[in-house]
Amino acid sequence: MTTGELLLNIGVLAFVLLNGLGIRPLTPRRFALPVALVVIVGFVFLPSAPIAGNDLDLDVVLGAAGVILGGLAGALMMVRRRASDGGAMTIAGLGYAALWIAVIGARILFGYGSSHWFAPEIDTFSRQHAITGTSAWTAGFVVMAMAMVATRVAVTGLKAAHIPGGAALLATHPSRRRRFS
Repeated sequence: MTTGELLLNIGVLAFVLLNGLGIRPLTPRRFALPVALVVIVGFVFLPSAPIAGNDLDLDVVLGAAGVILGGLAGALMMVRRRASDGGAMTIAGLGYAALWIAVIGARILFGYGSSHWFAPEIDTFSRQHAITGTSAWTAGFVVMAMAMVATRVAVTGLKAAHIPGGAALLATHPSRRRRFS
């Protein structure tokens, strides 16, 4: 794992925790920003992703893992109506933080370990399963991260839509709504 990849993973973790933990207003921006980041990451990292051998199968498997983990992250984030102004809010605590720390920590450990602790085993596994190399693993983990974020956003949106008046709450932030007397 390069220093840049390590910093990227730590940055993603910091972003997720700083923007998700605690009680936060649920606004359209809270949906748009992670989705925009997923799209940008996809355009930056995936066009050069290898597709030979079983590289696409690796992407599918890791993407499915990302969907499962994103669903769990979404399940750990509650969506409620604020008593103060009736707007929507999210509540995420220790379980949410622990999941993200575990997932990103495991990704960092895998990256480091694949270069230092178990490089021959990863190489052997990759050859046996027709995975073309490091860039295939990197692409797979990028797909996993994208799927996790997108699924968490989708689950949060579904939860918000199911609270009374939830769909209308997501259309505008309470502070931007016009009040008519």
